[in-house]
Amino acid sequence: MKNLEQLSPRELQEGYCFSEDEKAYQCLSCGELFPLEEVFPMDGRFFSAKAAAARHAASHGDRLSLLLQEENRYITFTENQKELLSLFSQGLTDNEIAKRLSLSPSTVRHQRFLFREKRKTAKMTLALLELALMGQGKHHIGEELIDVHENAKMVDSRFEITQEEEEKILKGAFSSLSPLRLLHFPPKEKKKIVVLRRISQEFKPGKRYTEKEVNELLGSIHEDFATLRRSLIEYGFFNREKDCSAYWRSQ
Repeated sequence: MKNLEQLSPRELQEGYCFSEDEKAYQCLSCGELFPLEEVFPMDGRFFSAKAAAARHAASHGDRLSLLLQEENRYITFTENQKELLSLFSQGLTDNEIAKRLSLSPSTVRHQRFLFREKRKTAKMTLALLELALMGQGKHHIGEELIDVHENAKMVDSRFEITQEEEEKILKGAFSSLSPLRLLHFPPKEKKKIVVLRRISQEFKPGKRYTEKEVNELLGSIHEDFATLRRSLIEYGFFNREKDCSAYWRSQ
């Protein structure tokens, strides 16, 4: 599935995207694929891959609500602001919202004004950054930065890793990349991130694993599977249920 940087604002709003690798439309909520060459029966009718993906994405619920509920470091609205955005999307008047939240209509109007100005700022910022960075990597092979996974914790200079640096770290840390065999788990932060990022790719996105399955897969990579499992969770490459009944790779 595409990462956040690869997704367009429209795709985030619609809840599905097109995967060039899979030649299919993919749901952003659950990862389900809708291959281009297939047609899909729904409610007694047949739909193209794109139409089916759109109907499927809508079945997960309102996109604004789903996005506001995400634990995503790029969503910086406060809980009060999220509630206001939800109410604005319902088409309520300032007076109606004010009554619900025990605020004055002028306060609600002011927040609506600030949101509108923030949208303008975001549009201009995005346009400038796209223009400035659109040529990144074209003339400096290997200097493009690797992606930061969406559940990464404490994003800082540790993630300032170029593709060239990543390749060197991988060559030094693994005796084999296929099958994946780790020589040693590095103590340095940048190297840890590169190693864990590569190991996480051995797990299928969207699939839930038992702890036994995780241990077996990690054990085939390195004997200290407990450290690898703990680190994958600590650095946000993996999620798990509170009772450890299931593990899954972060998107």
